[in-house]
Amino acid sequence: MSRSVYLCLIWLLCTLGMTACGRDLTNQAMLAGNVATEDLVYLLSGLGIEHGVDMDRLLDASHFISQALGRQPHSRVARAMLAKRGDQAVAVAA
Repeated sequence: MSRSVYLCLIWLLCTLGMTACGRDLTNQAMLAGNVATEDLVYLLSGLGIEHGVDMDRLLDASHFISQALGRQPHSRVARAMLAKRGDQAVAVAA
């Protein structure tokens, strides 16, 4: 789960006039970096936000790309869910 994306979603809700905001989100230092698609989809699902993405197919794509590149996915969600599914982890070259 990405703190940056979560804070952006809360900021967006506050900006749109929702009452879900009770935090000061003006601290830009907390927002940094890229977010893996798998992490974002997992976050949106957890928040109950419909997104239309099939997580199993997304994980299949992540596994395929990781195998082709010969490295672990950067996504924590992808690593955890692929391990739970029993997909073999990619051996990281030294």
